[in-house]
Amino acid sequence: MKKSTIYDVAKKANVSIATVSKVVNNKGQISEKTRNHIKQVMQEMDYEPSTIAKALSGKETKTLGVVVPNIANPFFGEITRALENKAREIEYAIIICSTYNQSEREKEYINLLLKKQVDGIIIATEQLDSEVLKKINKRNTPVLKFSVYADPNETASVTTNNYEGGYIAARYLLEKGHQHVGIIGDLSRDSEYKRIQGFCNYFEMHQYAVPQSHIISCNSELVEAKVVAEQILALEPRPTALFATTDFFAIVAINAALEQGLRVPEDLSVIGFDNTIYAQLCQPQLTTIEQPVEEMAQLAIHQLLKIIKEKKCAPFEQIVLTPKLIERQSVKPYS
Repeated sequence: MKKSTIYDVAKKANVSIATVSKVVNNKGQISEKTRNHIKQVMQEMDYEPSTIAKALSGKETKTLGVVVPNIANPFFGEITRALENKAREIEYAIIICSTYNQSEREKEYINLLLKKQVDGIIIATEQLDSEVLKKINKRNTPVLKFSVYADPNETASVTTNNYEGGYIAARYLLEKGHQHVGIIGDLSRDSEYKRIQGFCNYFEMHQYAVPQSHIISCNSELVEAKVVAEQILALEPRPTALFATTDFFAIVAINAALEQGLRVPEDLSVIGFDNTIYAQLCQPQLTTIEQPVEEMAQLAIHQLLKIIKEKKCAPFEQIVLTPKLIERQSVKPYS
């Protein structure tokens, strides 16, 4: 069935196209009777004004783009849910794009969002190169970086203190007597690298350096994560505890340990990062470092809208939240 146009509405309502346009944009001197009549016709014809047309006329499209590295990662799944809910509260819609850590796909999605004339873009990937950012800035489309480092001269950001999160995880394991540890995480992501850096620096401060061979990097694909978890478990001697830079890696490691007949936490203690819903659903429940998802989403939407409404420019505000330890059952004191 052919989509109704503004011309179809004008014809059926027996008014001019300009009159319909005034009703759509809520402008001009039009009687209440005529306005209601046109709205009724629009409803009957299921007419939806073009968001592109609105953008070209200088009006907001009431849409935001959200670009994440991997929607299958529980953290980004929960983040997009929270962002969508916060956006709906203020009558905005979001378009979600998952790049799967592919720079070409990221560029394609950014171009798509710019063509859709979104009012702003939230970017949670770390591959974004300067040329892509320049293109966004040239279009005067506000950008906010989420959960990743940002240059205050280029974009606003909302993130967690990843270094401190790793520091907290290390302190907790050392207090529990774990001096021989393994680490699994994606070293190509700045956020996860900083978590590992904070963790290792705390151990070094207490004269317990983590061997480089005990720090293994991998991406967020299940097959590769499982292989890396098995490599950690095969170390001689086997670490008494594992720090995973995401809950996803932690749960993969727990499952790999259980498949080998190991008990968690009796034979291997595990601590994750993010505090996703999966941390509570796995067995044993996962001890982890929490990123405050709801608060981060609220602040991200608020900050981006402030830039959109007030047309704020550099330097942009950088909000860094403090992570906290959530203690459950996956870590046991070592003696």
